[in-house]
Amino acid sequence: MSAYPHLSSPVTIGNITLPNRTVMGSMHLGLEEHPQGFERMAAFYAERVRGGTSLIVTGGIGPNEAGALTQGGATMTSEQDVEKHRLVTDAVHEAGGHIIMQLLHGGRYSTHPDLVAPSALQAPINCFSPRAMTAEEIESTIVAFGEAAKLALEAGYDGVEVMGSEGYLINEFCSPATNQRDDEWGGTSEKRRAFALAVTEQVRSALGPDALLSYRISVADLVPHGMSVGETLELAQQLEPLGVDMFVTGIGWHEARVPTIATSVPRAAFIDFTEALHSVATIPVVATNRINTPEVAEEILSAGRADLVALARPLLADPEFAGKATRGEGDRINTCIACNQACLDHIFAGKVASCLVNPRAGRETELVLLPTRTKRSVAVVGGGVAGMAAATSAASRGFAVTLFEARDSVGGQFDMAMRIPGKEEFTETIRYFLGELDRHGVTVKLGAQATTNDLENFDEVIIATGVSPRIPALPGVDLPHVASYAQVLRGEHTAGERVVILGAGGIGFDTAEFLTQKGPSHALDAAAFRESWGITEDPTVPGAVGKPQAVESARAVTMLQRKATKAGAGLGLTTGWIHRAEMQRRGVRTMVGVQYDEIVAEGIRVTVEGEQQLIEADTVVLCTGQESVITLAHELDALGRSYHLIGGAKLAGELDAKRAIREGTEVAAAL
Repeated sequence: MSAYPHLSSPVTIGNITLPNRTVMGSMHLGLEEHPQGFERMAAFYAERVRGGTSLIVTGGIGPNEAGALTQGGATMTSEQDVEKHRLVTDAVHEAGGHIIMQLLHGGRYSTHPDLVAPSALQAPINCFSPRAMTAEEIESTIVAFGEAAKLALEAGYDGVEVMGSEGYLINEFCSPATNQRDDEWGGTSEKRRAFALAVTEQVRSALGPDALLSYRISVADLVPHGMSVGETLELAQQLEPLGVDMFVTGIGWHEARVPTIATSVPRAAFIDFTEALHSVATIPVVATNRINTPEVAEEILSAGRADLVALARPLLADPEFAGKATRGEGDRINTCIACNQACLDHIFAGKVASCLVNPRAGRETELVLLPTRTKRSVAVVGGGVAGMAAATSAASRGFAVTLFEARDSVGGQFDMAMRIPGKEEFTETIRYFLGELDRHGVTVKLGAQATTNDLENFDEVIIATGVSPRIPALPGVDLPHVASYAQVLRGEHTAGERVVILGAGGIGFDTAEFLTQKGPSHALDAAAFRESWGITEDPTVPGAVGKPQAVESARAVTMLQRKATKAGAGLGLTTGWIHRAEMQRRGVRTMVGVQYDEIVAEGIRVTVEGEQQLIEADTVVLCTGQESVITLAHELDALGRSYHLIGGAKLAGELDAKRAIREGTEVAAAL
């Protein structure tokens, strides 16, 4: 019997029976607009099907030019489009899976000059402002959805999904926040729903009775004046008779000021909204958002809160998620940590999506780990994520690998990151690598400071010795109340009640969150998280959201930054606002354009705008950058010994786990 019997059981949707209940949810990959994108996309999706995923939903494809997400973005409007997409559908079908294409009109989220919307209201996350659609444009757009659905079938898709969520055009029509029309397409809740119903009816007519029709429905807009949950349930009950086979739930608009898919969001934090839809729907309902382990998925399904689960980023992290779950190998899954750094941040920057913990994602045809023809010995020095990625990847190819780690545990910077409230998921990456080190027979030597003598008999040497905190040349830096971020996070220095943090980059923000946390982390308590961010399940509240609460802080913290730019300017594209909002809610004071003069017993003397002042503090924490640890590399240079340098040892900069794991995998692939 499977360890996850509900997740691994078959289910019928429309006329399709799936062998299990894992769906790859829609996620734009950036390959849709790439010159060789469709070949790479075919390989990407096929690998997920071979890994056990039963149904693929593509990233959003525009039904017309106005609906494209970007200038020249992906659309389904011509025979040329059909031919490109056949590469993808053929690959998925040959791998034994099913695939449907998501039809998405960007509305006011489209980043091109010709964007349109129900009303001429600019999105706060878009530099372009839309014009209001005319009645004729609305009618022609409805027709365009139907024509695109026909072309999707011609391209070999098993059906389509209508994107009615996340703040795109259809969702914009449904919501009073973005629909201020007073004609037949707006003014009342029923009229605002008319566009969604008309599109769905047109698409079902175009598909015929046999193809699969999915509708992604926003069960919680999480924006002021958005649709209420009650209105969403009414919409769902009107959509079903039009021939929808499956609902996939969507949570939050892209402009929502509530975290929805970041690592600080508890697992399955929004399942109550999906359950509310499931209670009124008579067709299968698919749960989404922060479902990243088979245990969470099984719990949802066994409790009858949904019929299937949609995973997007977790299938970037591990294409074999479903297969491993079915085989009872859940402990071997490379868990998505919801960092967004290589997936969503890439997409919103116009890059191809990948994955921090799995750099092969999106590069299946480029980054290949082939079996070695000659079994050579490889030494990897450093047990951070760069070293562990190199060691496991090399060992998977058949090399004899020994990993040296100077500390008594592996993890490196991740060992500190996982201690930050809201980053508990980082423990999963260490767990995964530990399992892979053991499975591939890597010899792990802990508490072993590798020397040149230790490396003498290895055929290849990989240096992944990471970084150490940079200690600035500042008077008073050696006083007893001064500590590095590493000492604080590892519990080697206990901070007082008043703390000054030097540095307001990513490490400074993480350290501030660590020091201000009082009580259990909200990332581990869904109810506390929802209450904290003002999320409500009251079916009458517009947008299902109110005002976030202030958070009681454990300490009084001040963050200082030398640069005059905004504090945290270099934080993640899609998560930086969350960290800044947390600091504000916790009462953390930030000062920029600060000159550090001298650390004294009472705190630190600084100069701001030409005036010197004393900021009183019991503890001063140094988040003033990092330096590469490369002593061993220099010693090997002196001996004329070759080696490979990766991760923080190669370039300190900002702590960049994405680059570290990628370089570790790449160097192993190139051996």
